[in-house]
Amino acid sequence: MTVEINIQSIEDTKRLAEKIANLLEAQDTITLEGDLGAGKTTFTQFLAKGLGITRTVNSPTFTILKQYEGRLPLNHLDVYRLANSDEDLGWDELFFGDAVSIIEWAHLIEEDLPEERLNIQIKRIDDNARLFLFEAKGKRYEQLCKEIIK
Repeated sequence: MTVEINIQSIEDTKRLAEKIANLLEAQDTITLEGDLGAGKTTFTQFLAKGLGITRTVNSPTFTILKQYEGRLPLNHLDVYRLANSDEDLGWDELFFGDAVSIIEWAHLIEEDLPEERLNIQIKRIDDNARLFLFEAKGKRYEQLCKEIIK
C-alpha cells in the first residue's frame, strides 16, 4: 500500500508527525528517505514530541544512534555514515525491543531492516511544502497508513 500526502507548511508537518506518533506501538519501525534539507530530522522532532519526549531531538549523524524516553522509547538512527560498512550495531535489539525506531538514510542498511516497516520518502517542493510518500510493508503498517489518512 502506498499513500501520498501533500504538506503545505511546517505546522502541517507537525500535525502529521504527531498524528503518527499517537498511532505507534513498541517495535514499530519507520524509515526516512529524502535529500538533505527535505525535513527528515524535523519530522522526527515532531514525532518525538508526539511521543511525549521533552529532550531536544537532533540528528545523530556523528553518533549514529540517539535514544529518548517518552510514552514509548525512541531509537533515532542516522546511518548515513554506515555506507559501505559492515557495522552491526545490534539491530535485533534495537528493532525488536520495546522502542519505536526511526532510521534516516535507511537504504544504506536495507539488508538489516525488519521486513515489515513503514517507509517514508520526503520530497521537498519549496521552502514550506513537502510531499510525503508512505509505503507500508506488512499488515500492521497498511493499517497504520489507513489511520493516517482518516
